[in-house]
Amino acid sequence: MSESTCANPLWLGWVKKWWDTAKERNSKSVITYKHAYDSLKRCPMKFQHPSQCQQLKGFGPKLCERLTQQLRKHCEENGHGMPMVPKRKRVVHLPGEDQDDGATPAPALRRAAPARQARTYVPQYRSGAFALMLVLAGQDRNAAMPGMSKEELMAAAQPYSDSSFTVPSDPIKFYTAWASMKALESKELVVKRGRPVTRWALSDEGWEVAARVREVAAARGDVPKTEDSGGSAIGSRNDRVGSASGSAVLGDNLGRGINTGVRSNFSAGNDGDEFLNQLSGTNSFLGATDSTVSSRPAQSATYRSQAANPVILLDDDEEDQKDVATEVQSSVKREMDNEFKDVVAEGGAMADDASLPSFKPIRMAPGTFTIELVLDNREIRAKTDRNYLQEELTKKGIRPISRAMELGDVLWVAKCKQPGWLSRMGAEGDEVVLDWIVERKRLDDLIGSIKDGRFHEQKFRLRRSGIKNVIYLIEEISMDQSRLQRSEEMVQSAIASIQVVDGFFLKKTQKIGDTIRYLVSMTQMLQNMHEGKPLHVIPTNVLTANNYLPLMKDLRGKQPEIGHHISYPAFSSLCSKSGMMTLRDLFLKMLMVTRGVTGEKAMEIQKVWKTPRDFIEAYEQCGSGPEGRRKKIDMVASRLDHLVGRKRFSKQISQKLAEVWGDA
Repeated sequence: MSESTCANPLWLGWVKKWWDTAKERNSKSVITYKHAYDSLKRCPMKFQHPSQCQQLKGFGPKLCERLTQQLRKHCEENGHGMPMVPKRKRVVHLPGEDQDDGATPAPALRRAAPARQARTYVPQYRSGAFALMLVLAGQDRNAAMPGMSKEELMAAAQPYSDSSFTVPSDPIKFYTAWASMKALESKELVVKRGRPVTRWALSDEGWEVAARVREVAAARGDVPKTEDSGGSAIGSRNDRVGSASGSAVLGDNLGRGINTGVRSNFSAGNDGDEFLNQLSGTNSFLGATDSTVSSRPAQSATYRSQAANPVILLDDDEEDQKDVATEVQSSVKREMDNEFKDVVAEGGAMADDASLPSFKPIRMAPGTFTIELVLDNREIRAKTDRNYLQEELTKKGIRPISRAMELGDVLWVAKCKQPGWLSRMGAEGDEVVLDWIVERKRLDDLIGSIKDGRFHEQKFRLRRSGIKNVIYLIEEISMDQSRLQRSEEMVQSAIASIQVVDGFFLKKTQKIGDTIRYLVSMTQMLQNMHEGKPLHVIPTNVLTANNYLPLMKDLRGKQPEIGHHISYPAFSSLCSKSGMMTLRDLFLKMLMVTRGVTGEKAMEIQKVWKTPRDFIEAYEQCGSGPEGRRKKIDMVASRLDHLVGRKRFSKQISQKLAEVWGDA
């Protein structure tokens, strides 16, 4: 609904003016005015007095009073009468009550509102209370020592709850799923008894609720149906948690989807279908599966350089990384850089598509590889809980490969079952990178990366990685409301840029548990998608840093039905921040340090001035003195004045570049 069609356009204009003023002053009331403006704009009713607006979202007594004063001032200036406050509706009298017109009516009796029937408490499905009731319902009601201890309850209930019983869902919070036990006790569904070992058991009312909980769980396939609601134990499912068959346990959860307030990524008619269509393979085979190949590894793997010297590295996104980094970590990082440094040569510049190399791809037959999840070992939940992600993924049947990654936080590889086979065929290592990568950001870190420039630099490197499907995952954790309100527009703009400008797929989760379930579902989807089809691998000797992106673009244009991949060492070499840094890449990164210079703007500058030396010499040719300074300030803006949209250079950015590169 536009402002012209609003039922109260005059009032809407005043609220809009106050909203704009609050935004200019960076006031905390911006969100309140925004809600008030939106609700008043959508309201179809025409109000007689501003006090009636209190029924709308965002309007309180203070805002209604301000609106009343503004309306009174408007009426005085235009000679109109101030509207009266509308009277309340007449009170309904009881039948048979006499009302004399001449006499003052007696106080009327109001009709008593019908008593609301109390609803029976039923815990939400897969909540902490649901899991506790379900486990307690499996105990013997007539046992000599009924109930379970806290440790027993938490271990048995965890598989049936989406929230953790041991770790808070948010690092800044302190309560876990066990906090729901207090609610069950207050509702007298659970009784606590025993000293020194406290045990919890169901009350008589609790057994009735537990019976309905078991029916719901049985209908969802979590527990088998039983005739006796307080009979057999239900611990059989616990034996499956943490084993390789744990993925079967998750099948029901994946079928339901992850309810995070964001649409499911792989439902019909959305971007997930496009991903599936893009990754459809062929039915050609490399050959019969070797009977001597090893099965899926039983424990988390690490890369060669880390196997002998396991070292925990901090997340790049942690604010206190510099305070905790050690010399040992730096030496390990240098060893890994040296290992991947010379895998892919720099190569000469590409004149046109005709100079692209021709090659015969390496074909990996179905059954000769497994799909594995690779997790950056600097991707942690908190600095005091570094292995939470790995442990929770393992509990759900996905054993990640943990290592320091050059780009992204999560990706998937096809791991060859026969060690050394891929190297003999012309590709380094035993892993092939699939066309999927995840960049994970907590909401607070996203705000920080936008302010310090990491946001644009990371997006630029992701676009140049050659990976087709980039997933930008944002965890919307709890934050200080004042900070969130100040950064709301900045975050929304960044989210729109991720999807529209960069073409990345955006996934939002509410907490780290939702992120883990999403990674599990993605891993299982990619396993089903690729393990039954052959993979085509580009030999590393045909790759160079300059022909990689043009070659991938050409292959996807000519053979869209076949996916071409590269080995993990080659990918790490190409994406290394320093190992394969060409002069062009270094120049672009130097330009992007200047605030306001995005990747698109930096590339436009690089098209005109190829190297940093060319850029500096251009400023030197402008001369000195006041006239030379003016030319330096206007050089970039005037030379690139033909650009429009996001690539356009403002006078302010041109001046900043002149100050940095030309001493203007």
